[in-house]
Amino acid sequence: MEKGLAVIPKLETDHYLLRGMTLEDTPTMFVFMSDLNTMKYITSNPVRTVAELASNIEQSLKNFKETKEIPWVIVDKANGETIGMFRFHKLNLWHKKAEMGVVIREDYQKKGVMSELLSTILPFGFHNLGLNRIVGDIFAENQGSEKLLHKFGFQKEGQFRQTDFDGSRFHDTVVFSLLKDEFIKIERS
Repeated sequence: MEKGLAVIPKLETDHYLLRGMTLEDTPTMFVFMSDLNTMKYITSNPVRTVAELASNIEQSLKNFKETKEIPWVIVDKANGETIGMFRFHKLNLWHKKAEMGVVIREDYQKKGVMSELLSTILPFGFHNLGLNRIVGDIFAENQGSEKLLHKFGFQKEGQFRQTDFDGSRFHDTVVFSLLKDEFIKIERS
C-alpha cells in the first residue's frame, strides 16, 4: 500500500472497537490523557487542558491526512465507553514502517485489552497497510508492555539511556520491533 487511506478504518475484536479519533472524543479522552498515573510510562507531562488535547487531536488528524499517522480510540463494546487510544505514528509507507502509541484508561489496564487488540492490529498493519516493521518504544520500567511485546514476538533492539526526563529523574527507553517475515512465521505456527 503506497498511498494513504481515505478514512480511518474501523477494526473490531470480540470485546473492543477501534474507530477513528475525532475532536468529539476530546472530553472523554481528557479523563485518561491528563491523568499522571495513567501516563506514567508515556510522559511525565500529560495534557493539562481540554484545549491542549483538542490541539493534539487536530494534529493527529492532520498527520492522518498526510499519511503520517492513524489515530484510533478504543471503545468497550459492552458499554460503549472510550477506554483508550491507539495509533500508528511515525508512519512511513515508503519505508513500510510505523511505531505504536497506546494509552489505556487505568481501570482497564492489566485486563488483556492490548493482547486482544494486537491480535487484530498487527495483521492490519502487516497485511492491509503492507508494513514491514512495527516498533514498540517503551520506558525501561514498563514491564507490562515489555511482556506484551515479547508475547507477540517483538525483538528487543536496544536500550537508550536517559532519553526522557520526568521532572525529577531520567528514564531509559527500550526499543522493540517486529518484522513482517517474523510475524508471518508466528501466524503460521
